[in-house]
Amino acid sequence: MKEEELLRIENVTKFFKTSTTWGKPLRVYAVNGVSFFIRKGETLGLVGESGCGKSTLGRTVIRLYVPDNGEIFFKGIDITHLSERKLRPYRKNMQIIFQDPFSSLNPRIRVGKAIEEPLVIHHIERDPVKRKEIVISLLQQVGLQADDYYRYPHEFSGGGRQRIAIARAIALKPQLVVADEAVSALDVSIQAQVLNLLLDLQKKYNLSYLFISHDLRVVSKISDRVAVMYLGKIMEIGRVKDVFEKPYHPYSHALLSAVPGEEIPHGIVEVKLEGDPPGPYSPPKGCPLAQRCPFATDECFKIEPPLEDVGNDHHVACHHPLNV
Repeated sequence: MKEEELLRIENVTKFFKTSTTWGKPLRVYAVNGVSFFIRKGETLGLVGESGCGKSTLGRTVIRLYVPDNGEIFFKGIDITHLSERKLRPYRKNMQIIFQDPFSSLNPRIRVGKAIEEPLVIHHIERDPVKRKEIVISLLQQVGLQADDYYRYPHEFSGGGRQRIAIARAIALKPQLVVADEAVSALDVSIQAQVLNLLLDLQKKYNLSYLFISHDLRVVSKISDRVAVMYLGKIMEIGRVKDVFEKPYHPYSHALLSAVPGEEIPHGIVEVKLEGDPPGPYSPPKGCPLAQRCPFATDECFKIEPPLEDVGNDHHVACHHPLNV
């Protein structure tokens, strides 16, 4: 492990068991052989269409889901198969912010107590007076007021509830935070405020983020590197500037050329994908995108391309990369 790495996952796979109407067992592959790392203090953006496995991957890397294959290393320690008891010391270092904060907040519990709950669970501060002081400080750090301690979640706007969720996520001073579509439900102006808050907290606490979003513009504003995901696999990964200004994979070009309200950036090929993604029950052979890609050849349908380095820590999984 490189000294600067906080998280590394290698060949991680996560599937869910289901069955057809006539009882035949099936596996739904949400994540299928994914590898990447996140450095200390950096943000890795994760983008892709809905249903590509982004959220499942986010939950898997922090062990909310147990992977079916592969390995997860946190600070060099293999946490892939740790029991809940042995995993507990790592839990406070890995937190998650969900898309809908209202569903993750108990409507019958006051905001202060909701933020205080992880402090109690992890025995951070036994003195209730000092715990309350910590919570009030957290509320103020995320742009809320001390008196908000006594209010209920329904009394806040969507942006306010997301600030509460952020306060609870950083209460344990984690090192890694998974932000799963954390601003997608907010108005554009509120999005910008929450993104700036996340960046400020990152600088203050040297946080690492796995920032999951379908919005490429949002990802470009907060991320250092970006991974493009399709049908449970990483198609391309590299620095934001490299991937967004000179992408190699046709799928990356398709996403960038389809950003609404924007002119197609210079160097981006307007790629229109054909049809819909194949079902997750039986992943296609070869390249996952081959059935929809206008550049696919016989090789693409038969052989899955490996994720290869094209220079400058930029990797792409494609037999016929563009911009070469």
